[in-house]
Amino acid sequence: MILQMNGIKKSFGSNEVLKDISLQVDSGEVVSIIGPSGSGKSTLLRCATFLETIDSGEIIYMDKQAVTTGTNGQAVYVGKNELAQVKRYFGLVFQQFNLFPHYSVLKNIMDAPIHVQKRLKEEVHQEAMELLRKMDLEARADAYPCQLSGGQQQRVAIARALALKPEILFFDEPTSALDPELTGEVLKVIRQLAEEKMTMVVVTHEMPFARAVSNRVIFMDKGFIVEQGDPEEVFGNPQQERTKQFLKNYQR
Repeated sequence: MILQMNGIKKSFGSNEVLKDISLQVDSGEVVSIIGPSGSGKSTLLRCATFLETIDSGEIIYMDKQAVTTGTNGQAVYVGKNELAQVKRYFGLVFQQFNLFPHYSVLKNIMDAPIHVQKRLKEEVHQEAMELLRKMDLEARADAYPCQLSGGQQQRVAIARALALKPEILFFDEPTSALDPELTGEVLKVIRQLAEEKMTMVVVTHEMPFARAVSNRVIFMDKGFIVEQGDPEEVFGNPQQERTKQFLKNYQR
């Protein structure tokens, strides 16, 4: 097991966004999270990656407890150094790429392994170039983000996340900022990673992709996990009425 989240609750003021969410992700598994806008999908990812703090619940990575619930019912996070260790287990790819505009493509990929993980520059350079070859971007190593298409920028963002050698990779709607042609480029890369048994959690609106690539699909609505299971079951024979309503907008 790579990730376990138990009883996760998260509110913004009086707005309860996550209502007792529990899930686990096993090694090599691809989990797609689908659901309408405002259902809590992105907030769940932000909580899993510590960009948001949960109100209560448990978060465990690779048997390391990162968050527990104290006797007062509030979430208790481990110390800064321990949390830094846990953060090494995951990578995150955002909707809007979040590349450093003043760094070249190559430097964007190499920066964190060198400065955060303190790895040797020569080794990191070699691995970064291999990742760029994998992303079909080797010729753009010296380019800057502003010189790339959105699809190319997102592929650089994926390479940057992979350069840290995470156990699990999170994608927060990785194609939502892209037009259909560029979307295909990025989904092709994620499919390839799935074939290589990379553990991934993907928040997506791309239903055919979720059905084809995932081992498990989670449907969220109004802060709850409404339904989850094998993609063919969830898409082909949903059990919950809310899931049926949501999926009827997509061709089976």
